[in-house]
Amino acid sequence: MKLKSILLLPIIMILTSCASGDTSDGGQLDYDQTKKMVVDILKTDDGKKAIRDLMNDDTMKEKLVMDQKIVTDTIQRTLTSDKAINFWKQTYSDPKFAQGVAKHMRSENEKLLKDLMNDPAYRGMMIEVFKEPEIQKEMADALKSKEYREHLQKIITETMDSPLFKAKMQVFLIKAAEDAKAKADAKKDSGSEDGGGS
Repeated sequence: MKLKSILLLPIIMILTSCASGDTSDGGQLDYDQTKKMVVDILKTDDGKKAIRDLMNDDTMKEKLVMDQKIVTDTIQRTLTSDKAINFWKQTYSDPKFAQGVAKHMRSENEKLLKDLMNDPAYRGMMIEVFKEPEIQKEMADALKSKEYREHLQKIITETMDSPLFKAKMQVFLIKAAEDAKAKADAKKDSGSEDGGGS
């Protein structure tokens, strides 16, 4: 059943109930006559306006659409079907789309992780998990693996090639050289003072 049919159902029921009474000649309208009359009414400006008003009413939309099991079942079927899975795979394979989603989700994920790390119960659970011998063994095996070493090497190379890292290293090396020079000068001054005193 389509969404449009669900929304039109109460209108059709009202019109049908009104039309099901006695007609002017004493008989009853058959199905085709009733159907034609309902369709004609819905095509009029008043009929269209009534449908628009009904569809814009939040309470009616909630009752007619969201409470319908058929709607939730249809959405679930659509999202979990093979066609939908293939669609999402293709969509996420687009770098621009994946990057946009990642950027949008990043702040939410960071906030979630921060909240979890500040939660004593979560921290305690994570500590208990990492204390398990099986987990420790798996982590040790992963750290020793060739794939992890290659991945680590790639990260280190990318980091060292980063202009930001190079700038920070330059500042660090200059400061270290200045500190070493200052220590050497202090030692030299200290040595000359000792020599002069003797």
